[in-house]
This record gives sequence, structure tokens and C-alpha cells, in this order.
Amino acid sequence: MSDTTDLFIIGGGINGCGIARDAAGRGLSVRLAEMGDLAQATSSKSTKLFHGGLRYLEYLEIRLVREALKEREVLLRAMPHISRPMRFVLPLDPHMTFESHTPVSRLLGWLMPWSRGHRPNFLIRAGLFLYDNLGGRRILPGTRSLTLTDTPEGAPLQDRLSKAYEYSDCWVDDARLVALNARDAAQRGADILLGAKVVEAAREAGLWRIKLEDGRAFRARALVNAGGPWVGHVIRDVAHLPSTESVRLVRGSHIVVPQLYDHGKAYFFQGADGRIIFAIPYQDDFTLIGTTDRDHEGSPLEAECTPEEQQYLCDFASQYFKAPVTRDQIVWTYSGVRPLYDDGAKSATAATRDYVLSIDEAGAPCLNVFGGKITTYRRLAEHAMEKLAPHFPRAGAAWTAGVPLPGGDFPVDAVPGMIAGLHTDYPFLSERWATRLVRAYGNDARLILGEAGGTTALGRDFGATLTEAEVRWLMDHEFARHAEDVVWRRSKLGLRMDARQVAALEEWMMKVRAAA
Repeated sequence: MSDTTDLFIIGGGINGCGIARDAAGRGLSVRLAEMGDLAQATSSKSTKLFHGGLRYLEYLEIRLVREALKEREVLLRAMPHISRPMRFVLPLDPHMTFESHTPVSRLLGWLMPWSRGHRPNFLIRAGLFLYDNLGGRRILPGTRSLTLTDTPEGAPLQDRLSKAYEYSDCWVDDARLVALNARDAAQRGADILLGAKVVEAAREAGLWRIKLEDGRAFRARALVNAGGPWVGHVIRDVAHLPSTESVRLVRGSHIVVPQLYDHGKAYFFQGADGRIIFAIPYQDDFTLIGTTDRDHEGSPLEAECTPEEQQYLCDFASQYFKAPVTRDQIVWTYSGVRPLYDDGAKSATAATRDYVLSIDEAGAPCLNVFGGKITTYRRLAEHAMEKLAPHFPRAGAAWTAGVPLPGGDFPVDAVPGMIAGLHTDYPFLSERWATRLVRAYGNDARLILGEAGGTTALGRDFGATLTEAEVRWLMDHEFARHAEDVVWRRSKLGLRMDARQVAALEEWMMKVRAAA
């Protein structure tokens, strides 16, 4: 690739990689620089959902919710290996309240002052009706009423809860979503640079001149600032652009505990403080609980789930589960910093989740990306290309809707048959191992296994079914460079591997990289 490209993208999160894929598929030359690993920050630390944002209806974010609801099934069809439909159980608790400053709560307080801020059931049902119909559905079933007495869904919950609604959204492996977008972009000609921190960007002779920390320099006809939590830093300190726009950094923390129930549905819990959290089946043996919403100060890489947030999530979940959730059950925590567009909202929870694309055209164009949700990343990329279209009239039309990501070219309902077929053709795989490979790689699982007739043919066993063959695939095709990239982003096998095993993997990967 020439040192001069059409687009230079700063940031290897979902927005940067989504834009890189879209642009490369339109025939533009693209280079993306990420200072660490793909999805190293916010994009690997979400609640792992493709969802419309049911609670955003209370903030009247109708455009965002409609777009996200439409996208759920578009994305599900494009990546049925790393995403799947999930049903959510919303128990009805008459004591749960609105967050006080939402538009809907203010209106209801005026019309029904005796409600004292409580969410009435009719309003929840009306919201779910909108949720079912705003975006259209072909695959996902709609809302239904559910009795919690003597049912699997009610078994883990407190006896005071007798009724619930059940609705649909989708689970997604967020970090793999980023890696597969980057891989697809590279297959379409994009140059993906990791460990490549941009330290300076300046307009020069009608182009952008971009300098990396290691001294390399590149030129581009347009710059895309998809820095996520660092978007403001790139504007001020890297590109030195005059801008009054800024981001509000909001920390969302999660805890992971051993499995709290044995069915495959998730729970949507309403809190007495007006907030909500999810409890979601996670990695077969665990339950994921989150998220918090707190303004964050300091480096996004230093975000952590504080003891206070851990206790908050435990207490919140314990309002619903029969067995209290306690901090000594926690096996893992993670915290991501959301770069929300600063709209002046009174609280972190109320800050808009919609994205804002701002283009500076005082010379070679620079597109700054504020905010965004994983669910709407593909549409964000399309809108980004619309903003840049006047500068690239030869670029092709929008194309990503319905085009599968690598490994995902099969029907949504084909996964069970694929798992069974993989287990039959590779009988040395356990059912759980075969399931993990299909859920991570889809059709590419067979490329990783090749003609192996047993585990020895897959090379070294690093633990938790992670073999040399799989790690080589991740290094060759998904840009993994370190053990952490493999066990916490390309997979979540870090939940099942000990420190000694991870250290051995890192040592092996370093030797492979040195020999390359």
C-alpha cells in the first residue's frame, strides 16, 4: 500500500473497524492505526448485547431506538456465529421507580402525581409494544406475559415476584465483532496497524500528514478520528483542531459470578433508584451482571469496577434473586468508558447514547466520531461515509447490509447442526469444545482444525481447549499479538486459565513473533 491513502483512521474499536470495512468495500484505500490491540478499551467492555435500548424510550430517543431495533436482525444474519437471539425476563415490581429527570417520568408525574414516580405496568407494556414494532421483526419473537410461579424463569427469583414480561434482544461477542470487522477490512485491502500510536496529524499540501510514535509517517486525503474515549484528545492534542464539541466519559462496570440459574434467558431488573441492570448467562458457567453509569475521570485504560460499584451491583441483583449475590462470589470484573457526546445532561445515565458525526472541512477533511453503540456501528459507518462522500465521488455505494462477516455465511438457525457436524467429523472434540469453536469461528472452525485426526495434530495445548493451531490462526488472521489479546478479547478463556498457563502462552507467542 502506498504511503498516501484515501482514509487514515485513528482507533481500532468497533467504530474505527466498522468504518474501515465499509470504506474498503467501497474501493477506497484505507489505513487504520490503533495504539494497542483491537477492542482494547470500550469495545470489549460492553454488556455484550445487540439491543434497541428499551430504557432509552423514557428519554424519547426514538430515532436511536428505531435504528438499533432495525439493526438487530441485520447484524444477527451477518454474524450468526458470534451473535444469537436471547429472551429477556422483566419482572414486574410495583416499588420500582423512574429516574426522576426523564421526559416520560416528568410527564407522568404531572398527569399522575399519586404515582410518586413509580413505573406503572401499563407504561412498561406500552414501551414493550413500541419496542416490538418500531423496528420490525422477522426472526425475533415479540413480547409475552409470563407467570413466575412454578416456572424455570421464576425459580431463582424472590417469591414476591409473580408476573413478568418477556421480550427479545440479541447477545453478541463484542471483541470478536471488532476483530472480524478488522479482518474483513484487511481482506478488502485495508492496512491494519496495531501498537501504532498516532502522535501528530497536520494538514499539509491538501493532505493529512500523520506521524506515529515509532517515527513512521503517512499521508491521507481524509482523517477519521474514531478514538473513542480519546476522541477529544485527538482533536485537541494530535490534530489541533478548533472545536467546542466534547465527550462525556461515562464508566460502565460489570461483575461476573458463578452461574446463578440454569436456563438460557437473561433478566432485566429495575432498581429503586430508577436505573436498570441486566443479569445474563455468560460463557456457559457464569452470570454477567451490569452495568453502572458513573462519570469517569482519568485515563480510560485505568477504568476499573470499584469496590463501591461491585457492592452496588451485588445489592441491586440481590433485590431480585432469592440467594443474595455477594462480593466474595465475584470471579472477574471489567469496566469500560463510554465516550458519550456531551449534551449537557444532568446525570451520566441521562446522557445521550446517540452518536454524532462532526466533519471539519477547513482543508483536507477530518471526521470526528462521538458516541455510538455497538448495535448501531454499521449504520454509523454508513453515515460516516455519507459525510465523506463529497470528497470521494468515485467511492461505491453502501453495501454492508446483509453481507456476512468472516465465518458467518450460514443461516441463523444452523448453529446446532454445525456443532453436531463438527463433533461428528472431529470426534476427539468434546461437545463443549465443538460448541465453543463454532460460536467463535463459524465456518472457519474447520479451517482451524484442518485434517487433524486427534488433539496432537493441533499442536501444543495451552489449557482450556486452547491449542497451538487456534492461536496461530488468531495471530495470522485476527491480529493477535499477546496472550492477553487471545484469552481476554479473541476469547474469554482467561476465565478458565491460570496465570502460569497465560504466561506460557505469552512466551510461546513472543517466540513465534520473533521468528516471523
